[in-house]
This record gives sequence, C-alpha cells and structure tokens, in this order.
Amino acid sequence: METKRFSLTDPFGTAPTTPPFTQSVSTGVPWNNLPITRDYTLGQLLDQTIARCGPQDCLVYADRDYRLTWYEFGALVDLLGRGLMALGVKRGEKIALWATNVPLWIPLMFASAKIGAILLPLNTNYRSTEIDFALRQSDTENLFLINGVRDTDYVQTIYDLIPELREQPRGSLRSAAYPHLRRVFFLGPEKHRGMYSINELQALAVHTPLADYEARQREVDCHDVVNMQYTSGTTGFPKGVQLTHFNIANDGFWIGACQNLSAVDRVCIPVPLFHCFGCVLGVMACVNHGATMVMLERFDAVTMMMSIEKERCTAAYGVPTMYIAILDHPLFNKFNYSSLRTGLMSGSPCPEIRMRQVVDLMNMTEISIPYGLTESGPVMTQTRYFEKDMRNKCKTIGQALPGIEVAIIDSETGEICGIDQPGEICCRGFNTMKGYYKMPEHTAQCIDANGWLHSGDIGHMDANGYYYITGRIKDIVIRGGENISPKEVEDFIGHMEGVQDIQLVGVPSKKYGEQPAAFIIRKPGSDITETDVEDFCRNKIAWFKVPKYIHFMDSYPQTASGKIQKYKLRELAAELWPDA
Repeated sequence: METKRFSLTDPFGTAPTTPPFTQSVSTGVPWNNLPITRDYTLGQLLDQTIARCGPQDCLVYADRDYRLTWYEFGALVDLLGRGLMALGVKRGEKIALWATNVPLWIPLMFASAKIGAILLPLNTNYRSTEIDFALRQSDTENLFLINGVRDTDYVQTIYDLIPELREQPRGSLRSAAYPHLRRVFFLGPEKHRGMYSINELQALAVHTPLADYEARQREVDCHDVVNMQYTSGTTGFPKGVQLTHFNIANDGFWIGACQNLSAVDRVCIPVPLFHCFGCVLGVMACVNHGATMVMLERFDAVTMMMSIEKERCTAAYGVPTMYIAILDHPLFNKFNYSSLRTGLMSGSPCPEIRMRQVVDLMNMTEISIPYGLTESGPVMTQTRYFEKDMRNKCKTIGQALPGIEVAIIDSETGEICGIDQPGEICCRGFNTMKGYYKMPEHTAQCIDANGWLHSGDIGHMDANGYYYITGRIKDIVIRGGENISPKEVEDFIGHMEGVQDIQLVGVPSKKYGEQPAAFIIRKPGSDITETDVEDFCRNKIAWFKVPKYIHFMDSYPQTASGKIQKYKLRELAAELWPDA
C-alpha cells in the first residue's frame, strides 16, 4: 500500500511577502483548498483513519513489545467502549484518568469519546490535596488509575480519600465526600478491593450489543464536550477547561498540517498525555493524518533517542528542557537521527543556539513552534514546516492557524492595536473552549463579550503576520511547560504554622524558563526554616509547585495604597538567584 504525503504550500498563497495588514489581527488562510473545519466526532475521525490506514502501525512503544495497527487499535477502543457501557456509563459522564502514558491511555481516550463520555486527564504529579479538589469540583463518576509514580502510591491515596471503596461492592459505590463517583478502575490485571481490573472491563464488553454501541455513537454530537483539562491560573485552584470534539479534532488537523504530517510519518511523543501537548498536539495531530504514534511512558533521554533510531521516527515532540537533555547527553552521538524531519518544540522559549543544534544535529530542519493555552484548544498560532528563517523559528510563535482570528488588543481600551504595537494576545474561532466547568464568572473573564479569548500574554504582530511574546499580564509561573498558580501555592503554604504571609513569583531559569520562589514573612516569634516549608509541602502538592527557592523577609515592597509590588519581588528574585 503506497501512501502519499500531502503537498502544502505557503498559507498566504499568492499574496505578497508583506500582507496588507493595518491592525494587529489576522486569520490564517487554508491552503490546497482544504476545508477549515470538519464536523467530526473523535469516533468518526478515528473510523475514517482506520479505513484509510488500517494495516499500518498506529501505536508503538519501542522499549517493550507493544505494537498495534490501526485495525487493532480500533478493536481495542471498541472493546473498552462496550465494556464501559455494560457497566452503565452514560453519555456526558466524566472519566478521570490518573496515569502516565501507559498503552491503554489513548485507547481509553477514544473509547470515552465514542460513547459520549468526557475524559478528565489528571496530572500525574498531583497529590492528595489536588486529587481531592479535582474529583469534587468535576463531579466525576468514573476513575481510572495506575499503581503510582515516584514516591506517590495512587492506590493508597484513593483508599485514604475514599475509605468506602474497601467496604462496598463494586458498582455500588456511595461516597459521602464524592457523591457523584460510582466506579473505580485499576489500569492493570491486578485486583484491588472495590476496583474493576482492566481485564474485567474488557470481559464485560460482550454484554453490550453491537447495535446499542453503534446507536450510542450516533447520539454523540461534535459540539459535545469530550475533554476536560484542569489548568492553573491566577485565581487559586485549577479550573476545568471544557473542550469539544470540534475544538480538538480541528485544532489537531492544522497542528499536523503545519508539520506536513501524513501516514508515512512516525512521531515520537515523550510529553505527558494529561497535558494538551500530548493528547491534542500529539494524539489528535497523528489521528487526523494517520501518522504512527511512537510513545514513551515517561520522558527519558536514552529511551527517546533509542525510539527515534529504532522506529525511524520522522518527527519528535518536546519542551526545550527535553531537547537540551538529549543534546547534552553523553550518549547523544551514539544514536542516528537521520530519519527526523519535523516535530514540535513548545512549553517555554528556546534559546536560539539550542534551536540551531536541534535543526543541525538532530536533522529537524522542519521543526515547528506552536503557541496557545488550554482554553484555546490549545493552539492558536504556529510556525509552518516550510519556514526557513531561523529568526522566525526562534523568536516568533508563528502565524495564526487557518480559521482562527488572532488579535493584539489593548488591555486598557479594548481596541485592536496597530502593527508592532504591544497588547494582549487574543483569539477567537473554532478552537475556543466551551467554558470552565461550573465557573461562569471565570469564563466571562476569559472570553469577552466580542468572543475574544484572552491569553494573559503580552505581544505584538509584525507586518508579515508573525506574532511575538514579550511579557505576561498574569502572575502565573511557567516551569518547564507546567503552569503554576501563585495564589494556589500561596493559599496552601499560608495555612502553615508560623507563616504570616507568602508571595510566590517566578525566577528566570535557563533550563526551565522559570522556577518558583517564595518570599515569606514569619509570624512574630516564629523560627520556621526553608526545610520546614519544604517538609510542609512534600506529598501534599505536586512537586513542581514546591518553591525551589525560599527567602524570609520582614515586609514586602508596596504601593502607596498598600498593594504588594510583585514585579519588585521578581526583580529581587532574579538578583538573589541569578543562576536559577
């Protein structure tokens, strides 16, 4: 079976080199007469790809004996979907998934989608406090989990939160703390009290007639919510971003198109699936274009280099710290990267020298840079695979994706800015989230009356339609692609005995972009230390949220009206820890 690659040309077609922009707003133009959007559910999209690419590799783990063709992947998805229906999972129910990139993660994503359920990916770094919040706020009915990660035992954590699991029959769970929760599943063959094993789930599939399964799929609408991502902001605990089939299916198509992906490509994906980087930029781009997904359960430089060589990967994904770990690894020159062509680098800015090394030493001459946020589906702008200008690859976040309006808006006046004038980067289009779950006020703060979704990032657009990030409105700290809400951490540490006040800011870091730093005022008579603060946080909040640096002080810099000047704390942090 011969598979031919798309042929994509300049998205501006026959337009002049400098489009006649007069304001900092643009809409990406589709190329090769491709439709901007398609009204497909994820199930319909998968079935089309299976029909086109059935015998080819779909999902591969190079570090173990695991390889599924598209036909085999589809059969597994249907087995899981029918099993879930047999247990009574209804359209619109949430299915929380607390797991690393295990082989069943992506099949569960599509099984949930086919039966009209909503996947709720949970950060594998979450600890009991964060899991408790997510399960309560989301009204989750179903939970899948693995044994655990690092020093966190997921099974024991859930038993501690839901003691009824050990006492009540499976399928009859009634929890006082989590009244919506009905079923807990263990992602493995082992049996745990009160939980269904994955083998039992698959065995139950026979109890759902094929006609019922197909009827359920026909009920699903492309504008139904299919994915609910919890993302941190400046308002305390994370908010549940509701993304629809329409959002992520179409965003995934253009993300893949900007890399020129097709069924001849093999994409190495080491980034976590619980982030949009993994499940949308990774999975949805591949499913749209029939590309093979070469997965890593978790990032490891040697495993990634081995996977690229062994599977002859043509594309690779990663945040800058991953690429740096590979480039600086003592075994880097032992592996072959000649098959690589494209891929994505996202999460934080990449130093130009590192980008040049990725292009020159890893052969990724067509690497692409996407930009967006979970609320924008997540990508709104991206550089194209045919971009040759290294400055555009390194210094910009690309151009608007086809069908998405991207604008630079003055935060004070609400007016659209002119070319090269700074303002907030905003977008509207098929990619915009449906809203935050049960948080209409926060949704209204993010999406204005004119439909513009506000990113919180400051930037500008040049005369060629390229966007640049120059600053941030929000206080959010971004460490290696992970968003950290200062208020969430401040609220948590603020309950510690001996803490009178705390302010969290980001310290510039060459490796991670930013590191979290805490400025703490002790209560009178308190003698708490840095170690005490670290011990208070350990195993209660995700490790990446724990302040890397801690400084005790007597007072904060303030305005005349008494408002804390966080920008001065950021300046102080940069002085105190210049080598962060």
